Amino acid sequence: MAKEQATRTAIRVERRGEVDWVTMDRPDRLNALDDAMIGELSDYFGSIAKDRDCRVIVLKGAGRAYCAGLDLQARAAGVTDTIDRLAHQRSIAEIVMKMRYCPQPIVSLIHGPACGGGFAMALASDIRIAGESARMNAAFIRIGLSACDIGVSYFLPRLIGASLAAELMLTGDFILAERALAVGLVSRVVADDSMEAAAEPLIEAMLTTSPMGLRLTKECLRMSIDAPSLEAAVAMEDRNQILCATSPDFGEGIAAFFEKRRPDYTRKTT
Repeated sequence: MAKEQATRTAIRVERRGEVDWVTMDRPDRLNALDDAMIGELSDYFGSIAKDRDCRVIVLKGAGRAYCAGLDLQARAAGVTDTIDRLAHQRSIAEIVMKMRYCPQPIVSLIHGPACGGGFAMALASDIRIAGESARMNAAFIRIGLSACDIGVSYFLPRLIGASLAAELMLTGDFILAERALAVGLVSRVVADDSMEAAAEPLIEAMLTTSPMGLRLTKECLRMSIDAPSLEAAVAMEDRNQILCATSPDFGEGIAAFFEKRRPDYTRKTT
């Protein structure tokens, strides 16, 4: 049965079995990022890394949008000092860094606007499923700022290549769901009301893997993107395979394979 984990004002976190369903919950503001949401997202992604009972995270938005970016009407009220501005800027950027560092795979369900900081969180996720209404852009450049913000300049070229990333970032143009699918920015496009159903088989498949194997796979994928050589990537892969092979989960996985049943990974991992 679904269980609400904590009382929050800007996000809702619902634990369903081994999956956290995280909903950005300011629908009247298209889930734009105010200080409360920034703090709650940062706290959540910072603390969930230590939660062994949560194996997968789903991130989505309430109402008509995923996240329309920074709430310009509520931005950094009273913050005028340059050092304070930098600290506030970093507090937003730390959300995507914590998303990458947390060991649980993150599935984003993107519908409606995913702009600016919302775009960044979608890019920082491991799997992106788009609703037909999804429209994403690096909105920063359209309001007098640089498009290089909150990790977008890091994630976007790695996902879709430098040329298309430059087009989107230098113009601030929207990329819609079908083009996002065509260039590999999202893994699938479905009707807005079918996003959760589309995510369920992926979540179920991830939950049949070993806890350690799933976590180390996310870690290795992240580190291999920046690996300086094939040898460095292989060294990480070798390390991960030996760690998994010496876990009791490996024996259970082999047994389940030959017995044609679902593995039962009851041993907790670090």
